Amino acid sequence: MSIFSIATSGLSAASLRVNVAASNIANVRTTGPLPTSGGSSPSAVTGSPGIAPTFPAAYVPLRVDQVDQSSGSTPGGTTAKVSTVSPSYTAQSDPSASFANQDGLVAAPNVDIASEFVQLAAAKYSFIANAKVIQAYAETTESLLDITT
Repeated sequence: MSIFSIATSGLSAASLRVNVAASNIANVRTTGPLPTSGGSSPSAVTGSPGIAPTFPAAYVPLRVDQVDQSSGSTPGGTTAKVSTVSPSYTAQSDPSASFANQDGLVAAPNVDIASEFVQLAAAKYSFIANAKVIQAYAETTESLLDITT
């Protein structure tokens, strides 16, 4: 794998990390009804008898798992995969929500804002470092071409 490919795989992973962190931060207050005890569809506590209204589920936060590409004939670079955070929600008190259960609880995304900002900072520095690698590679290639001509 070339230096350019390795650096661009790092740029791609950093970009994915920024997108996921931004999505988690933007949806941190997107609550929904708590799942029923059986773990199936969400329950709702309002409406006419026999007709249960449906509400959107709480936002499911994501995370990025980044690993090196160490397999294949030409290893190098990195790959990033998105997966869901487990557990995806925490019970939060919000008795004013129309979908709150009898105890006034709703499902809130299990997002740690401080951790998300750390992810943004790490992605920023990863992006900078990989961009510098590409810049150095381009300058070295240009210098090499100057020497050989």
